[in-house]
Amino acid sequence: MESFKTRVKELRKEKRFTQREMGEQLGITMRAYQCYEQGTRYPEFPGLIKLADFFDVSLDYLVGRSDYRERM
Repeated sequence: MESFKTRVKELRKEKRFTQREMGEQLGITMRAYQCYEQGTRYPEFPGLIKLADFFDVSLDYLVGRSDYRERM
């Protein structure tokens, strides 16, 4: 299974967003978002929910616990 940082980066690229745009969407700095993709920082639970909602995927998929994107 893929890691959180890999999934976040792939999902962002699918939406054709820049890292700066993702930071703006999430209400965080571009640098904070870059840390997510580098795997040096992780969002707290509310941030994970916001990411999963934004990408319309399950939390399990986002964090690499499942290969199924669909939310239940």
